[in-house]
Amino acid sequence: MTACRISSFCVAAFFLAAFCCFSTLAQEPVTIPPTLIDPSHPVVVSTVKPKTQKNGWEKFEGYVMHANIAQITVRAKGNDLAIRTFSLSQDASAKMQQIVDTGGYQYGDKVTVLYDPTTQQAMKIKGKPSKPI
Repeated sequence: MTACRISSFCVAAFFLAAFCCFSTLAQEPVTIPPTLIDPSHPVVVSTVKPKTQKNGWEKFEGYVMHANIAQITVRAKGNDLAIRTFSLSQDASAKMQQIVDTGGYQYGDKVTVLYDPTTQQAMKIKGKPSKPI
């Protein structure tokens, strides 16, 4: 009795599967024409150009991680993994000495560093230092 029920169930499942397969065979495949890409030319998605000033300096905006009279380490504003360290020019070092005398930049202060792209040297630092602890 149980074997009869199992076999009738298997036969019904077989006919149901066959019926479903016939409906899928009736559909025609859709052909999409291939896109021709010339492999000799590179595909440019987008280019990133740093902001340059009139005098040829570039701008780097971010948050101070460490600063002293010789160098400043800044974490980028939009990307937490982009960290850059700039050595200071003589003019910037003299101004940094005045800032350090009053308490200096603290961790997390928002600054904009104008630097020379060829030497990676900070020419000017814009930003308000926070109050010393």
